[in-house]
Amino acid sequence: MQGLVIKTTGTSYGVYFPDGTTADCHVKGNFRIRGIRSTNPIAIGDNVEITQLEDGTNWITELRDRKNYIIRRSTNLSYASHIIAANVDMAALIVTLRHPETSTTFIDRFLATCEAYRVPACIIFNKVDLLNVEELQELSHLRQLYESLGYATYAISALQLNNDEVKNIFQNRITLLSGNSGVGKSTLLNAILGKDVARTGAISSAHHKGMHTTTFSEMYPLNDAWIIDTPGIKGFGLLDIEKEEVGHYFREIFNIARDCRYSNCLHTGEPGCAVYQAVADGKIAISRYESYLSILEDTNESKYR
Repeated sequence: MQGLVIKTTGTSYGVYFPDGTTADCHVKGNFRIRGIRSTNPIAIGDNVEITQLEDGTNWITELRDRKNYIIRRSTNLSYASHIIAANVDMAALIVTLRHPETSTTFIDRFLATCEAYRVPACIIFNKVDLLNVEELQELSHLRQLYESLGYATYAISALQLNNDEVKNIFQNRITLLSGNSGVGKSTLLNAILGKDVARTGAISSAHHKGMHTTTFSEMYPLNDAWIIDTPGIKGFGLLDIEKEEVGHYFREIFNIARDCRYSNCLHTGEPGCAVYQAVADGKIAISRYESYLSILEDTNESKYR
């Protein structure tokens, strides 16, 4: 039988079958995906083959080819990576300017990862009802920046959601919700689905950061679509990318880099660097360039786990 992995708990996998039924399934301890060293050989969104034994237990025996996946550094030091989700049509990054604050470095690392693994992405700015006049101006600036790069952006309050435009972006596709803890992923999911399916939590008053409420990944049906809710993450480190390739995943840097004097230019002040000059001329945002440099300078692999 072939099915879709819609829930992961760390010890078992919830699999959805074409007839609308679901079942808990397991994998053998030595089940590994060739070429990927990760904490989870099977990820949410995977299409798998299931074999049922005489005792009624269901085992995942084969993984179908993935069209894409999105990955991050593993929190388990014995593994290189953790696959967040597979076969994703859209990655929606939930961002808050305050309560808690999402850094532009985090946004840019997430977008670069999506570019690297061919996952279309959009940005949803949440909790805009909590922003003052100055913060709303900052929001407008950020939306203009990312929309100029070709990323769709939305400004919402998940607690007051009545924006059909936002709801419509999830239709007819598999969408991954991601972001820092506390940005309102679960609240948004509950609002879109019209029912409480995910736990929500408070913001730490001491650190102004979110506290984890989602502990495992799960897919929820929305008409002809699926929405993936994932645990909040504090950082996003890129994997298996050579320094010369990092600029390929920043759209504006990739486009301008064609005019650099040297084909292997790292855009850190080399002679004839068109990117460095574009930053000086204000054609590339300082925040984006600093995010690019932060990836080049990554030496502490645990920093973005």
